[in-house]
Amino acid sequence: MTSIKHLLGASLLALSALSGAAHSAEKTAPILFGDITWESGSLITEILRTIVEKGYGYPTDKLPGSTVSLEAALAKNDIQVIGEEWAGRSPAWVKAEAEGKVYGLGDIVKGATEGWWVPEFVIKGDPEKGIKPLAPDLKSVSDLPKYKDVFKDPESPDKGRFLNSPSGWTSEIVNTQKLKAYKLNDSYVNFRTGSGAALDAEIASSIRRGKPVLFYYWSPTPLLGRFKLIKLQEPPFNEAAWKTLADASNPNPIGSSSLAAHLAIGVSEPFHKQYPELVSFFQKVDLPIDQLNKTLGEMSEKRLEPSAVAKSFLKDHPEIWTAWVPADVAKKVTAGL
Repeated sequence: MTSIKHLLGASLLALSALSGAAHSAEKTAPILFGDITWESGSLITEILRTIVEKGYGYPTDKLPGSTVSLEAALAKNDIQVIGEEWAGRSPAWVKAEAEGKVYGLGDIVKGATEGWWVPEFVIKGDPEKGIKPLAPDLKSVSDLPKYKDVFKDPESPDKGRFLNSPSGWTSEIVNTQKLKAYKLNDSYVNFRTGSGAALDAEIASSIRRGKPVLFYYWSPTPLLGRFKLIKLQEPPFNEAAWKTLADASNPNPIGSSSLAAHLAIGVSEPFHKQYPELVSFFQKVDLPIDQLNKTLGEMSEKRLEPSAVAKSFLKDHPEIWTAWVPADVAKKVTAGL
């Protein structure tokens, strides 16, 4: 009997050791962040990774993908963190959150917005540049059909061109559905750029040349700080209508302004359990939108790498980020920069 007890005790100790080793291995494996392609998402991701690595001592890495694929990967724990998640937008996120597979932590950028925009000179003109108003009565998306020639598509000159998000972004689905809902498919080409950078380049090039351009965009971004833009009016937000816009398969979408922006840090359910100290940190992240837009503007104009800008941001603005973490963690981050 005594030998059996010894054997059982030894077995339990071995199992406990194995369990501890497994748990330790989980903590030493790199935390995978989604490799977000738009500027604010890239910068926020690098700020978070730097604090996690320097302050908490956890290794991190990135996995590339579109918004849709990264949300699916997060729900499966193939990645653990999405640094800028527009929470509640996509059906995939809503479903995964309801099932407890993902969490949206914090309210990381207050005052974020999105919509359809045109340069101010399209409506008001620009006397200094000799530009006359091209669409003086353009106020709403409902006015767009009569101005299709102003935004003429070079490949389909009988239609205007609407610059949508790149394919694979949740906003691309919503905008495509909005074109249907606003009955604009007969008068506008739904043009998708290959990347966020290509979208930026197309818009900026048109504005610098004084050419009219109609496009989807959002904030926080450098673009909204660099140019004078006017956001077109849309019908008031309606929750039922929004669901038809977020669903690519819905054949009869209903027009509506977009869901109010809630920018959070998306994490997987296993991450939420394994890293309570990082969950606490993520919940406190708060990036002032004016400072963020300024930083993004400098990053874009000087063509700097987000990882380098993240380190400069942490060096230059301790008054912002040290409130997110305990004092000992802040010291480690500062020492590691």
